[in-house]
Amino acid sequence: MKVLVLALAVAIVAPEFNPGQTYVYKYEGSLLGGLPEEGLARAGVKIKSKVLIRREADNFIRLKFESPEIFEYSGIWPKDAFMPATKLTSALSAQLLTPIKFEYANGVVGKVYAPAAVSETVVNLYRGILDIFQMNIKKTQNVYDLQELGVQGVCKTQYTVRDDSKAERIYLTKSKDLNMCQEQIMKDLSLEYAEKCVECEAVTKTLKGASSFNYVLKPETNSAKILQATVREIFEFSLFNIMNQAAQMESKLNLTFVELNNTPVELLRAEYLERGSLQYKFSNELQQTPFQLLKREDTRIEDLLNHLVTSNIAKVHEEAPLKFLQLIQMLREAKYEQILALWNQYKDKQDYRHWILSAIPSIRQHNSLRFFKDKYLANEISAAALVGPLMVSIQWVKASPESLREMMKESKFNQEPILRTAIRLGYGTLVRKYCQENPACPAELVKPANDGLTEFVERREYDEVISLLKLLGNAAHPASRKSIQKLLPGFGNAAANLPLKVHIEALLALKNIAKKEPKLVQETAMQVFMDRDLHPELRMVAAMVLFETKLPMGLVISLADSIVKERQMQISSFVYSYMKSMTKSSAPDYASVAAACNVAIRILSPRLERLSYRYSRALYFDSYNPWMIGASASAYYINDVASVLPKTIVAKARTYLAGASTDIFGVRTEGIQEAMLKIRDIPNNEQRLNKMKMIMKALSQWRAEPSSQPLASVSVKILGQEVGFASLDKTIVDQVMEFSKIVASQTDGKKILEALESGFSRHFVQPLLIAEIGRALPTAFGLPMELSLYTAAVASASLELSPRPADNFHVSQLLMSDINVRAAFMPSVSAHTYAVMGVNTAFIKAAVVAKANAYTITPAKIESRLDMIKGNFKLQLLPVQGIDKIAFGQLETFAVAKDMEDIRITPLVPVETGSRASRERSISRSSSQSASSEILPAEHDHRMQEEKLGPKDFTRKMCAQSLTYGIKACAQVQSRNASYISSSPFYALVGKHAFEITVSPAVGPAIERIEIDVQVGEKAAEKIIKVIHSNEEEEILEDKNVLMKLKKILVPGLKNNTSSSSSSSSSSSSSSSSSSKKPNKMLEFMGIQTWTSGRQSSNSSSSSSSSSQSSSSSSMRQTHSYVIMGEIELSFIPLHFQAKYLANSVAPSMTVLVRAIRTDHKMQGYQIVAYVDKVSNRVQVILANLTEDNQWRVCADGVILSKHKLMVRTVAWGIECKQYKTEVIAETGIFDQKLAARLKFAWDKIPKGLEQSIKSLSKYVSRELRMEKVKSVSKQIKVMVAIVSDNTLNVNLQTPKVHTYPPVFSLCTCAIVSECIVRNDDVTSFNRKSFSHEKPHLCGQILAQDCTPDVKFIVLERKDQATEQREITVKISDILIEIYPKSVGVGVRINGKEIDTSLPYHHEQVIEIKSKEQGIIILAPKFGLQEVFYDGSTVKIKVVDWMRGLTCGLCGRADGEPKQEFRTPSKRVSVDSTSYAHSWVLGGESCRDASQCLMKLESVKLEKQVNLEGQNSKCYSVDRVLRCLPGCMPVRTTSVRIGFHCVPADSLSSIHEKSSDLIESAEAHLACRCTAQCS
Repeated sequence: MKVLVLALAVAIVAPEFNPGQTYVYKYEGSLLGGLPEEGLARAGVKIKSKVLIRREADNFIRLKFESPEIFEYSGIWPKDAFMPATKLTSALSAQLLTPIKFEYANGVVGKVYAPAAVSETVVNLYRGILDIFQMNIKKTQNVYDLQELGVQGVCKTQYTVRDDSKAERIYLTKSKDLNMCQEQIMKDLSLEYAEKCVECEAVTKTLKGASSFNYVLKPETNSAKILQATVREIFEFSLFNIMNQAAQMESKLNLTFVELNNTPVELLRAEYLERGSLQYKFSNELQQTPFQLLKREDTRIEDLLNHLVTSNIAKVHEEAPLKFLQLIQMLREAKYEQILALWNQYKDKQDYRHWILSAIPSIRQHNSLRFFKDKYLANEISAAALVGPLMVSIQWVKASPESLREMMKESKFNQEPILRTAIRLGYGTLVRKYCQENPACPAELVKPANDGLTEFVERREYDEVISLLKLLGNAAHPASRKSIQKLLPGFGNAAANLPLKVHIEALLALKNIAKKEPKLVQETAMQVFMDRDLHPELRMVAAMVLFETKLPMGLVISLADSIVKERQMQISSFVYSYMKSMTKSSAPDYASVAAACNVAIRILSPRLERLSYRYSRALYFDSYNPWMIGASASAYYINDVASVLPKTIVAKARTYLAGASTDIFGVRTEGIQEAMLKIRDIPNNEQRLNKMKMIMKALSQWRAEPSSQPLASVSVKILGQEVGFASLDKTIVDQVMEFSKIVASQTDGKKILEALESGFSRHFVQPLLIAEIGRALPTAFGLPMELSLYTAAVASASLELSPRPADNFHVSQLLMSDINVRAAFMPSVSAHTYAVMGVNTAFIKAAVVAKANAYTITPAKIESRLDMIKGNFKLQLLPVQGIDKIAFGQLETFAVAKDMEDIRITPLVPVETGSRASRERSISRSSSQSASSEILPAEHDHRMQEEKLGPKDFTRKMCAQSLTYGIKACAQVQSRNASYISSSPFYALVGKHAFEITVSPAVGPAIERIEIDVQVGEKAAEKIIKVIHSNEEEEILEDKNVLMKLKKILVPGLKNNTSSSSSSSSSSSSSSSSSSKKPNKMLEFMGIQTWTSGRQSSNSSSSSSSSSQSSSSSSMRQTHSYVIMGEIELSFIPLHFQAKYLANSVAPSMTVLVRAIRTDHKMQGYQIVAYVDKVSNRVQVILANLTEDNQWRVCADGVILSKHKLMVRTVAWGIECKQYKTEVIAETGIFDQKLAARLKFAWDKIPKGLEQSIKSLSKYVSRELRMEKVKSVSKQIKVMVAIVSDNTLNVNLQTPKVHTYPPVFSLCTCAIVSECIVRNDDVTSFNRKSFSHEKPHLCGQILAQDCTPDVKFIVLERKDQATEQREITVKISDILIEIYPKSVGVGVRINGKEIDTSLPYHHEQVIEIKSKEQGIIILAPKFGLQEVFYDGSTVKIKVVDWMRGLTCGLCGRADGEPKQEFRTPSKRVSVDSTSYAHSWVLGGESCRDASQCLMKLESVKLEKQVNLEGQNSKCYSVDRVLRCLPGCMPVRTTSVRIGFHCVPADSLSSIHEKSSDLIESAEAHLACRCTAQCS
């Protein structure tokens, strides 16, 4: 019975401390970090002390350390022991011995109190002990779980209670899953832009943690006493998803009861302040750079600045990045007044000033913004110099109320345009960062921007509207959603009148908000996309936003269903390509979208995949592997029919290492399309200077136009935040041109050269903190665990230039001068990266560090000479002394612990000096004079001793040298890692690795310099060092008649001029069949056996035709206008065999020497000589080795066979150019009555490596392009391209893998030809849509018109049904041109005046009228009308490229959207071609003139009664119908199908604004007869 009562009593009590008694405990706590395996180094800290706990009458419990000792650890675990940190113990002794007090009731810790003198670090150590006393005991349960408050926050805790009644002990265990915390305490550094990828961590997490508390309790009356408590907590971190391979931080705490006594615990007389609860509180843990972990020298900022400036002049100092980090840390610790004093001291010294301005943005305090603002207002920093540091400062500064207020203060600082843009974008970035850290983000932060939108829209200041939208897009505050939404069509009254660019920016601003409110943004974007009356570009941007919100299955299917009915091909192509790309996604967060797209793609037509690349597309690619590492890239280009240049390009990259998303760049091109397309009529043979003048003239016309759009706009995003945007508009162009005029008027070439005459030197150095990211988590020990990554780099370059122009030099003498220039250039870069895991507070520092540093320097010294008179250019590369090591780097991992200034560093992988063997491999390679290589003697012995366990040293050295140029380069790699534990990449990185690349002189005579000498013109022969000629007997064909046989095969009609074609064909056939094998092989190799002439007989042509059907890729047909290819190719064969080397008969045109000047004056290098034989149109280039008795060379032969760009080229190389040989034949001609070209690459013998590469490429191409198998030659590649139409090519490809590509391939660089043809009643529109209709009598009909507000041209047609004659009227600007039929031909009137006899006619050099064939042609490209042709029966209209999509009329919009071809003036798409044609008729006004149109367009009533939705309705046509004027009656009619809108009443406000309820037939009038009484 007693046991039961005791058990029940224990179940309802919690540990308590009796008043007036002091509980003495022995405490030991440690924190160790490193890899879990023994034998590797770890770093940590340990505290040993007695802990006194006493409850006083005020009900507060007092806690105090007694005799505390701190130990630090940096050694091999578990061999080495903790070392006393005496200096650290002494520094913290006063704080550790200061008692604190806390509230405690029923096992729950309340508020904590401590004096202000006790640092937060020490208070957190106390919290680690208080967390042991935190126990939530349930009355009736022994196993339960709950969310419990602890040091790490509110986390899921599992309790297990076991009672040992015999021993009178209670054993309690509580365990915490630190990955399942509702309110987890952590602090991030620069991770505000990282999106958490929940799906990526579905299987495992990068950071995992758990803790276990074990208690031994002794039950007492109404309470329990803690006899012993042990705590063990482990955090594991790994970037890779690899089982049991992660770094870890382990906390161990042990609290053992010692005794009870009456020793009082006296509080200090200082005021005890409330310091929070049991939860950990951060101070400035993440403000400590890795420099704090390394040995810090006591130095002043001034001394550090002086070191940075003086040590980085000629080249970067190796430790410059570390010193730069030290400067940043010292500025962080300095007060604002100290920073101002430092600036005032060095502001007039440019080098010092530059280092200060580079470091201040990285101090992460609002004082950096304040500093830049104050110095700008004081005119100490210009706006141009301030933009860069200000943007960097905004990205690094901590988002706080102070920094936000600093950004929004109105001053001159905000009025500068270039600064205002940076400030607005930066303010949006700060708001987002602030809201990431503070979920309760007030809407007042974006209220000024929301109000500004309304204000600027009312003022029509759209540039300001766009700027504020970009601000709100960066801020991504949900409170802005409605304000942005009102700017979209369909959501606000004023939205319909806003420019398209405002609509697009509003949608893009919603994209970031979608990450917080995806469903609401999806509804908005979906509504915009489904509105088919909106601009296609806006709808495509809406689709882009939709997909980035990770659409659910239902919306993806809705999109696919909408595309099935879509009339805009640009939109269909964009959405289909996006879905198609997403089906291959392997990224975990887009897995649901990929699955939905796989379903949706089956709904859509596969024909969409075959659309050409002139349509808009979205491309997406990603790669994700099980190691939780991945990347994705997406690119969108939005196009219209106006240009092959995309209108908008957006690219985005995303990484999955930390789940961060980065929008790289976005480009929108506007206006420049029009300006560039206006020069398309420049002849191809126009001189280059004239072309440049025409281009500049087009740009000048663009500047003169009042409504010109910006040439281009560019926006740049980093980490999802827009950091800058700019538009190249007329204002900027005018400013640049004005500036250039000022410069041109004040300076000339003489002054510039005089400034350079004495030479100059420039030095550039740029330090940069590239990355500083981290996360800090509290541990059970009470110290923070820090995971951080820091990267800093310093780049430097120095340039010395010494030109020496003549004293009397003038710019006009430039083309007749001898210029000599010497230059020395020395770029260098040093970069340091630190990865830290451990404790890095202001007092306690113990961590595992991975340090990587890289350094590179590439000096160069050159001397060049340009002699324009002699046509000589010489460049000398001079040796650089004193620098052999051009690149080196090191990666090392070590454990570091600091006892104040004392530091202990231990490599993670222990360094042993015993009998451990090293593996060293040395491979040396050198290239001989003939490009061969030789093995140099190894510098290390080959030794290898295999051991089962323990690290091994690995050294490998590789060398290569060029004896030709006297250069030897060596690369050495050294490694000692932990891969003996596991072969995974994680353990392979742990250890020490080093590499270096050195360059030194090669073995042999010294090289004074490397010289490149180029000589052109008559003096080229003087530079030849090695003459190449052929002394051997020329090659002779075995069969003397082979050339005649070739001629018979190729040109049978030329055998006998008096012979018939049939006998010629027969002779050709017999000659061909009797040819010997060797010539035939050569013919096959030359690729000329299948070409035929257009002058053959019908039998021969028929045979050739059938041959071409069987092997279309190798048969072409030449028309009479082409020179016969057989004769031309024949002429090259004897020419080649008669003169193998042109050096025997032709002087060289150019000589190039690339040689090394040796001290022994021996020739060494290469010579390139080019010969041009103008008589035979032959070009030969020979590359030869200058080394004596070296016959290795490269020979390239080419000949232009005709003026039709037919060329044959032969490339051979090897000993006397006889080892390897290839040939390339390029041909143009006619194939199947289509202009075509063929390229053939054939080889006789090539190196095996090259041949294997060609086969691999062929295999890849055949697989990717789904090629079909046909018979093909094994040693050749053929490509034939035939132009089928203006936007389609036939491409035939044959490779050695016997495949050919299907013949249809759409052009990606050519838009459709905008030509409309009207022949009688048949029309072929600009978009190639054909239809027929009946024309009304004597009524003008708009064929084509400029539908922009300028209305630059109108083309009208008027037909007289009685005479079947048509008259064409063209109005261009203020000129009216009439083309009418005559008894013979057609006539022309201009503004009513006949000009038949004065053709061609020119009007102000912009309009030309001339005769063509049997008709008249009008040319007015400057007005958008490329051509109008009329011969009495056929009208042909062509518009220039920049008018595509801007026309209207019977010929359509020329926008490449045939599904929307029948668009009427009311913007409706008609279902009937006749109704559509009639909608463009210009109705008459009076019925009294029988020579004019007697009809007009009007709405008609449907005669029959309609029952719609259960009630009788009257229906009226929403499409107007041609009807006779009042007082006239129809003579001829036709039936048209139109839309009707039905209403129950007769009254209608505007029937044309109503929707169509049904489609019915109606009667349209085509000819009318009027009475004399008509009105």
